[in-house]
Amino acid sequence: MAAHGFEDLKVWQLARELVRSMYVMTSRQVVQKDRMLCDQVRRAAVSSMSNVAEGFERGSKRDFVRFLYMARGSAGEVRSHLYVARDLAYINQAEFEKMKNQAAALSQGLFRFIQHLESSEAV
Repeated sequence: MAAHGFEDLKVWQLARELVRSMYVMTSRQVVQKDRMLCDQVRRAAVSSMSNVAEGFERGSKRDFVRFLYMARGSAGEVRSHLYVARDLAYINQAEFEKMKNQAAALSQGLFRFIQHLESSEAV
C-alpha cells in the first residue's frame, strides 16, 4: 500500500509517539526545572517528526531521503538527551529504557526506510 500522506508512514507515526512521550516526560516538575534540557529534547523529538513530513511533501526521492537522514539524527539527539535526564535522576532506569528504546526503534525504522528508498524506484 502506497502512502497517500506522511501520516500513513510508520516512521512518522513512531516519531509522533516519541514526541508525545517527550512532552509527557518534560511536563514533570522535576524536569521542568531544567528548561534548557526540556527545550532541547522537545525540539529534537519534534524535529524528527517534522523532517519526515517535510521530506515527504517535497516530492522528490532525493529530498525525502535527505530529510529522513535529518530525522534519524534528531532521534539520536533525543537518545542522547535521555542519558542526561537519567544521569541527573530526572527519570528512573525503567523510564529511561522505555523512552530510549522508543527513540532507537524510530532510528532503526528510519534506517530501514532509507535503505528501501535508496534501493528502489519508490517515490
